[in-house]
Amino acid sequence: MDNTYALKKILMQLATPAYIIETKGQFSCSFKEETLLPLPDKKRSSPGKIAFLPGIGLENLGDKTFKKRHGLRYPYVAGAMANGISSAQMVKAMAENGMMGFLGAGGLSLDRIEANIIDLKQSLGDKPFGFNLIHSLGDPDHEMNTVKLYLKHQVRLISAAAFMRMTLPLVYYRVKGIFRDQNNEIIAPNNIIAKVSRIEIARQFFAPPPEKLISQLLKSGLITQNEADLSGQIPMAQDLTAEADSGGHTDNRPALALFPTMIALKNEFMETYQYKTPLCVGMAGGVATPESASAAFGMGAAYILTGSINQSCVEAGICQEVKQLLCQAEQADVAMAPAADMFEIGARVQVLKRGTLFPIRAEKLYQYYKAHSSFEEINEKSRKEIEEKFLLTGFENAWVSTQHFFENQGNTKEIQRALSDPKHKMALVFRSYLGQSSRWAIDGVPQRKMDYQIWCGPSIGAFNQWVKGSFLESHENRKTAEVALNLLFGACLCTRVSFLRAQGIELPLEVTSFEPMEKRELLPLIQGVD
Repeated sequence: MDNTYALKKILMQLATPAYIIETKGQFSCSFKEETLLPLPDKKRSSPGKIAFLPGIGLENLGDKTFKKRHGLRYPYVAGAMANGISSAQMVKAMAENGMMGFLGAGGLSLDRIEANIIDLKQSLGDKPFGFNLIHSLGDPDHEMNTVKLYLKHQVRLISAAAFMRMTLPLVYYRVKGIFRDQNNEIIAPNNIIAKVSRIEIARQFFAPPPEKLISQLLKSGLITQNEADLSGQIPMAQDLTAEADSGGHTDNRPALALFPTMIALKNEFMETYQYKTPLCVGMAGGVATPESASAAFGMGAAYILTGSINQSCVEAGICQEVKQLLCQAEQADVAMAPAADMFEIGARVQVLKRGTLFPIRAEKLYQYYKAHSSFEEINEKSRKEIEEKFLLTGFENAWVSTQHFFENQGNTKEIQRALSDPKHKMALVFRSYLGQSSRWAIDGVPQRKMDYQIWCGPSIGAFNQWVKGSFLESHENRKTAEVALNLLFGACLCTRVSFLRAQGIELPLEVTSFEPMEKRELLPLIQGVD
């Protein structure tokens, strides 16, 4: 048997411990240590350098507390992408393969959210899944109504994203239903996985719910006195995703700096509050290759969370043309652009710039908004460009459509303010363009191709480079769970190689490299079937 092939085969049997021997640049292997020891014969030469290769299965990665808490076999989460891009189909695929996905409820109507809840609860039963809750800065009523919908249908897990502070609806979700069981243990049925990149926000999630908000909930009759009393003994979120440079809302934080800070914070709060159940920190942003996944787990990540790469998969609720663009993207093909939901305060999202003019056009609108008190103040040439190329209609026509949108949402406050404040009116119309641009990308509106807003981080470029030449190069073959299993398998492989390297064994590249494999080929290796 070819030596390279034999070494590769040993390395790919992830769960089986082995020994690697290097003698004068040649490698061999054995499953039994005693076979490597020299016989008591002075003439027998030394077997050379010996290194132990530990067995590492996919289920050994991550934190066992996190996996047990959420009923997972593998520590992998498909993150929520708004407007249903993280679809019910994607969530089901993850749950059925021992992992978890969050449905992208942000931007969806309450009716659509409810339909997805009913579908997933009927389809998955006790299998793990969750919904996301995006902080609604301009529409707190929608945030509260979403929470009430989750409580009504007993959705027990949400992903909290884009929060700048704890809000009444978020605290309500976490605290409602809390009780002591027969063993006097505090049980909080509603769980939150927070997604944050700022230390001050992470502190709020690791701390108990704010007393001020608890008092408001109690006074309004939304929670009981017992729920209020018990709330001080639980964290807002037991699990927190350290979100590094990612798609959508992001602070572009470097993972290598962000993650250790969040781990230190977790340890600080565990010591301060003496929580009975451990806090966990996962990593997101830039996790797109076996090496990056292995690095995340090596730093102590309880789980990894992916987003951008899933958007190019078959289950993603976005048009085929966008998936093709994502498959062609390189790491530098992303840019920061103004966010529709927090336009006025200058919040930004990371998007794909290849094949679309959206980042440039969105930035122009934001600069016009900052510099002028009304649309009429903008110079005539620029107004004409906005109306003819961005809005594809006159400003007043765009305002009528925007007004109808807010009326349908029941948000008359925004309309009333705009009628008395021309700058706010301009902001709402510009926000309308930004908001619709993501919908155009989802629906694949041909005449709006140059205005597609495609949330995306640099991880997509790294992923595309890794899968180049493999069956995963085409979006038609990218299945979310299959991608996830390949990343986890590759992470185990990289971890085993790192153990050897630490012992002075450097195997050839053709032995340690890992190209994606189809699920039917991968599963026997994962399950340890030869």
